[in-house]
Amino acid sequence: MATGIPKEKAAESGVTDGPQPRSVRVVLLALMIAMLLAMLDNMIVNTAMPTIVGELGGLEHLSWVVTAYTLATAASTPIWGKLGDMYGRKGAFLTSIVIFLIGSALSGMAQDMSQLIGFRAIQGLGAGGLMVGVMAIIGDLIPPRERGKYQGMMAGVMALAMIGGPLVGGAITDHLGWRWTFYINIPLGAVALAMVTAVLHLPKKRARGRIDYLGTILLTVGITSIVLVTTWGGSQYAWGSGTIIGLIVLGVVAILGFLFVETKAAEPILPLHIFRNRNFSLMSGIGFLTGFVMFGAMLFLPLYQQSVQGASATNSGLLLLPMLLSMMAVSLIAGRVTTNSGKYKIFPILGGALVVVGLFLLSTMDTTTTRFMSGVYMAVLGAGMGFLMQITMLVAQNSVEMKDMGVASSSTTLFRTLGSSFGVSIMGAIFTNRVGDEMTHRLGSGSGKLASAQLDHASLLKLPAPVREAYQYAVSSGTHGTFLVGSIIAVAMFAAAFFVKEVPLRGAAPAPEPGKAPVDAAPLSEPVL
Repeated sequence: MATGIPKEKAAESGVTDGPQPRSVRVVLLALMIAMLLAMLDNMIVNTAMPTIVGELGGLEHLSWVVTAYTLATAASTPIWGKLGDMYGRKGAFLTSIVIFLIGSALSGMAQDMSQLIGFRAIQGLGAGGLMVGVMAIIGDLIPPRERGKYQGMMAGVMALAMIGGPLVGGAITDHLGWRWTFYINIPLGAVALAMVTAVLHLPKKRARGRIDYLGTILLTVGITSIVLVTTWGGSQYAWGSGTIIGLIVLGVVAILGFLFVETKAAEPILPLHIFRNRNFSLMSGIGFLTGFVMFGAMLFLPLYQQSVQGASATNSGLLLLPMLLSMMAVSLIAGRVTTNSGKYKIFPILGGALVVVGLFLLSTMDTTTTRFMSGVYMAVLGAGMGFLMQITMLVAQNSVEMKDMGVASSSTTLFRTLGSSFGVSIMGAIFTNRVGDEMTHRLGSGSGKLASAQLDHASLLKLPAPVREAYQYAVSSGTHGTFLVGSIIAVAMFAAAFFVKEVPLRGAAPAPEPGKAPVDAAPLSEPVL
């Protein structure tokens, strides 16, 4: 593919024509396995949770099995990105795989719930480096202009995790036992570890400054506080409780302190200058909103399908296929067009518009909506997500210099993670309140426990017809509220996309030696604001 750059300039910047070497494709396969590990884990483990509680006990600590993993992942994400920038991407990535595998092995050997929570936190520390490492290494090996060709692979891994996770988790739990939901990570991780070690060759780096320990601590405290507020608020603790208010105050103070420290640090854990780039800041915001609406939708669609449309737990996962296949197909098409044309601004705009329309259509579902129509609505939402999921990372990475590739990747991942945390919390609160109000209105104040039970189809069939119909109507009312709010929030995503500046993508990657990163191209970023 022609880059449109004179040969002399191309030689100076490291931008040349030519296909990716075979060893790079081998590395990409290893990266996809690592990404699958990080995304698949929670999907598999969630299915095994009832069995785990039955054996280990500790039902009151159940939520911490997920929260510990999520907290450790979110808090470690920016740290892994900076470590990769300072000391080398390959070493940081291999370390994160090893930590993840150690956490997986220990989780499988846990003898009580406290041990499992601690070992899941270790797993989460490794998982934070997996996603960042994948994105940053791809950013090193493949320049933005060529990266679009691989978007379909990334979207495919996501779809495989979301669809296959519950199915694989159920099968493993039933036939091998819940401990193998953790042990299954070890052979997959070992393959990725061996492939990356043997084939990936990136330039070695040596840090010029010291690690920003104070900034790291403040950022970790701030992120932890935010995640705990969104996890506990309205569930374990009331929004106005001292615990939640205290966490909010702690989070605000920590983040403000972090911002101050970063302006003074010689080697900041999150360089604030990257946010002076308009495109990077816009992509961070769009990524946050994408995580907000996407994970909210992924949480409540299966519940609607099981409670209202009568799907089994397994079938409700398969019924998400219209959304996931649409997302994968559109992501692949958008990637190809981006690679061939170098144009990308239209995709966030189209994605934002389709997400708004898709969520609004989902908000119109009621007790009479057919599976076919809900599938059409999900396909519209999936198409919007397909335009957004990888483009946000692509533009964010293209907006910074190569030396900041790690923090750019980790920041974009972090904002999407925080968005999903806020989305699940806020949309969950809306859903719960709508269901509770509707049940109280139809059945009286004694229906509170039933409103929070989240009954599956088999349990619903055992209820008297009036109670069953009231519950189904309440669930459809709850999903109406969540998706309507989601569509309103998505309007901000659509509006932000218009302000993206179409900066030319860096050209094709040189391939002088198999598996080695391209020479750093001339810094490509728009003038800072």
